[in-house]
Parts: sequence; C-alpha cells; structure tokens
Amino acid sequence: MRIRAVLKTAAVFAMAAVIMVVPAGAKAQAGDTVLKQAEIEKLLPEKVYYKGQSATTQLRNSGGVKFANGSYLLTTLVDTSGYSTGIQAKYQAYFITEEPIKIGGQKLAAGIYGIGFVDGDKLLVTDVGAHDVLTVSTGNDAGLARPRPLQVVADAAGGYRIYAGRRYVTVIR
Repeated sequence: MRIRAVLKTAAVFAMAAVIMVVPAGAKAQAGDTVLKQAEIEKLLPEKVYYKGQSATTQLRNSGGVKFANGSYLLTTLVDTSGYSTGIQAKYQAYFITEEPIKIGGQKLAAGIYGIGFVDGDKLLVTDVGAHDVLTVSTGNDAGLARPRPLQVVADAAGGYRIYAGRRYVTVIR
C-alpha cells in the first residue's frame, strides 16, 4: 500500500511539472491530429457543390486536421474544368472548417469555402457562391523536400500549413 501511495504522489508531481513546462500555445494544439490519406477519403465526398455546379474532388490531393475537440479542417483539390476561366483562376480547392480559425492571421468563420493560390503570392478564400471572403499573403518553403499539389502539415511554430506545391499559408485555431 505504501508503494502505491508513493507512486501516486510521484505521478501527480510529474503531471504538475509537465503542465508548468509546456507553453500555452502547445497546450492549445495538444490532441490535434494531421489526418492520414485514408481518413480523409472517408470524410470527403467524390463531388462538391460550388457556384451552381458540382466538381469532382481529387482526394489523392487533400489534407486535413482533426482537432482535439473532434472538429475537422479539410481541404481537397477539385476538377474545375466545367467552370469559366474566371472561376477556375480562384477556385482550386474545396475547404471546410468546423471551427473558426485564423488563416494567414485573418479570422475565418466555420463554414465551407473555395480556396485558390492566386497572383503568385496570395491565397484567396471565397464562399460557395464564388464571392471573395478574404485574401492573405502566402509564404514559399524552398526547403520543402517533396512538394505535392495540396497537403496539410503541422507547423513547428504552432498551427498548420496548407501547401500548394511550395507555397503555403498558416492556419491556427
């Protein structure tokens, strides 16, 4: 019995030490998970609605995060061949966030959007009616070893990066 009490006390002190050492930003991200391809394919549909049409998703070029509270952030490239060139230029991917987030430092409400990496260094977010919602600057990650057309990865500084090739934006909750 005495050993059990000592072990329990040690565990409490160890937990308190971890809580004091972990920075506040890291605690906010604790429990979040970058999704694997198979998990994303179970969540996203084969076709999505945008600006009066349906577009086929490219599930092989998708990414997402499951937040600790069970909410999701999901994105996938889409085939926009049936859309006008004006829509194609700004609608490259379908984007879903079940939580309010900050993308490139700007607030974005929970919802379903279209996104496009445009003008060389911008990310444009539009609603499903193709109306502009916000535009943010993108970064360029020359050190990214294997760029893909679209992917979501954890950012060492906190939050996540949504990449289109080597171009990216940072997303935080």
